[in-house]
Amino acid sequence: MRPGIRRRGRTGASLSRRSRRALASVAVLCAAASATSVALAPAAVANDVQSQQWYMNAMQAEKMWQSSTGKGIKVAVVDTGVNPNTPSLRGKVLTGEVPRAASYGAVKDYDGHGTTMAELIAGSGTGGGLRGLAPDARIIPVRVALDDDLKGKAELKKTASVTQGIRAAADSEARIISLSLGVEFHYPSLESAIQYAYSKGKLVFAAAGNDGPKTEFKGYPAAYLEAIGVGAADKTGTVGEFSQKGDYVDLASPGVNVPVWCDETFTRYCPSEGTSQATAIASASAALIWSAHPDWSANQVLRTLIDTAGRQWPKDAPSDYLGYGLIRPRLVLEDKNIDPGPADVNPLTNEKTPVAGTKEPSEGTSPAPEGKPSSPGDKPSADNGGSTEPPAKDSKESKDDGATATGASADGSSGDSGNLGLILGSAAAVAVVGAGAFVLVRKRRNA
Repeated sequence: MRPGIRRRGRTGASLSRRSRRALASVAVLCAAASATSVALAPAAVANDVQSQQWYMNAMQAEKMWQSSTGKGIKVAVVDTGVNPNTPSLRGKVLTGEVPRAASYGAVKDYDGHGTTMAELIAGSGTGGGLRGLAPDARIIPVRVALDDDLKGKAELKKTASVTQGIRAAADSEARIISLSLGVEFHYPSLESAIQYAYSKGKLVFAAAGNDGPKTEFKGYPAAYLEAIGVGAADKTGTVGEFSQKGDYVDLASPGVNVPVWCDETFTRYCPSEGTSQATAIASASAALIWSAHPDWSANQVLRTLIDTAGRQWPKDAPSDYLGYGLIRPRLVLEDKNIDPGPADVNPLTNEKTPVAGTKEPSEGTSPAPEGKPSSPGDKPSADNGGSTEPPAKDSKESKDDGATATGASADGSSGDSGNLGLILGSAAAVAVVGAGAFVLVRKRRNA
């Protein structure tokens, strides 16, 4: 396959031929559970899917919704398209606000991936579908050329490229751009699009990647300074074994055993894992905070997510696995005196930056990646906007001083009464979900 932007979700249940091909490296989650899901009628599966959203209780979603539901915040989902007619998304998708540059096919999703991400962000849960963490947020769908999910070359030509989609999202009224996609190579035009979105005051969340901690490749656009790279964690607070590591991982979010639409028929959900889901849930977390504090800048929303993240290491020494830690938006919402810091300082670089409306970054000279899913050794094709040779890999590599799994302290100082430490309480608190202890996998840095 040709290298290009690909989705960042992994599905363990039986999928269509196209989805199986695109997700060839998937791990089987639980054979018995998968078989049961396949045997159940679609309605039964849909009714059960909310019980599989373990992170909703862990994050105390109902309690957060007393402070914020994401109302007034628009999130651009740049993905395979969004089906606005699923029960959970009816009335949630702003089809009239799709930028013209990316309007073609925005509400056609031939895969189910983009629709899932939208539901994880703002789904109502109607009809037993997925409930979004920010149920009153609204979705601006932006379909871009991904994998082989488009119907032929004619449609491919009409569909926005990834860089076009990001720029279109930046020109929309969305305050948050959710990118559950990625590529292994650095493209100047892709970086330029991310910089443009940042210059417009957007928060850009991007999936860190699903090729595991041993891959030599970084995930782009997550690795760009203006994007927030999101890793995936499970219900015990452990980083997912598939979640890529590196100095570009900024935050971690639930991304293991998070159900998704199995395919484009939208008849059943499948168990899944991926930094895609983690990115959508992180985007929804930011929507909750921004809705509660609409006057904050993107830098301030991000800073409060960083400051309240669960971690067992100094904030100035982020983990290569979980970045600054595991998102805990409830702590931001509950702290009426929280200090968001300066509006014009990027918390990832500590550099003063324009807040919004600045000069647009120039277009890079290399084409943006788009089209087919990739393996690192393949070459892009010139017929879908790729160059004939892969661009040079970014020379900056993450150091690996040794990673280990570390159990959390049992001092119980958070007062969060046994809820998942992934989201709740101090980083030192033990949290139990079933029999799972809160365990962090992080990088140990040599003195």
